Amino acid sequence: MTTKRPSPEPGEPFSLLDPRVMDPEGEIVSHESLDEADLDQVVRVMEALRRWRATERRMSEASRRYMKLGETDMRALRYIIAAQRNAQLATPSDLARHLGVSTASVTKLLDRLAAQDHIRRLPHPADRRSTAIEVTEETHRTARESIGRSHAGRFHAAADLTVEEREVVIRFLDALSATEPPPQP
Repeated sequence: MTTKRPSPEPGEPFSLLDPRVMDPEGEIVSHESLDEADLDQVVRVMEALRRWRATERRMSEASRRYMKLGETDMRALRYIIAAQRNAQLATPSDLARHLGVSTASVTKLLDRLAAQDHIRRLPHPADRRSTAIEVTEETHRTARESIGRSHAGRFHAAADLTVEEREVVIRFLDALSATEPPPQP
C-alpha cells in the first residue's frame, strides 16, 4: 500500500507524469497497490516514453522541413518507396487506402509532390485506366539519408535487446496502443 508522498519542496524536481503529483488521491490513476519503488519505476518508464515522443517529433519535423513536406506527404513517399523496394506498383487508389483519404485528396497530394519533383506518374503497365507512381531518385536518396538513418538507429536499439526483452517491449507497446480512447463524436 502506497503512503501519500509529501508535496515536493519548492525547487525540488517533480514529474508531471507522476500520479502522486498530479492525482495524489488516485481519482483517475489508481496507484495505491504500488509501493514507492514501483511507482518511481513506472514514472521513469512514462518519462522515457515522453522523451522518446519528443525525440521522434523533432526527428520527424526536421525531416519534413528538410524535404519541405507535410506529414501526409512523408507518409505517402514512404509507402511509394516501400512499394518500389518490393517490386510493386504504387497506384493512387493504393495510396488512398494506405493513407485513409479520398482519391481526390490523393490527386491533390500527387499534384503537389509532382510539382516539387518528388514523384513521377507513369502509365500503369497492365491497366490503361490507372497510373503508377514512383519516387524520383533525388527524393529517394534524400529520404534514405534522413529518415533511413533515424530508422537504422531505432532498429539497432531494438536489435540490442534480448529476445525476452523484445517480447516485453512488444507486449508493453501493444498494451499502450490498446489504451487509445474511441474517437469522440
